[in-house]
Amino acid sequence: MNDVFSSRAGGQEGSATGGFAIVADNDADLDTTTRAIYVGTGGTLAVALQRGDILTFHNVPDGALLPVRATRVLETTTATQLVGLY
Repeated sequence: MNDVFSSRAGGQEGSATGGFAIVADNDADLDTTTRAIYVGTGGTLAVALQRGDILTFHNVPDGALLPVRATRVLETTTATQLVGLY
């Protein structure tokens, strides 16, 4: 497959190049730090960020894309169908 962008360096403002399903776990970091999290079914999203801060996003709507560098998604999260993008 031809990739017309192969000669360009990827930046934080660019598109994601990979993704994975997220399972909330208080004790385990994600395999990869995210550049964004897609929320399929809305609710509360509790995350540990790359610098160690713990944040809770309330009332996240269905289909939201949050540009967060998360290392962990906590079990208090009620949102489902989460996808980590990197």
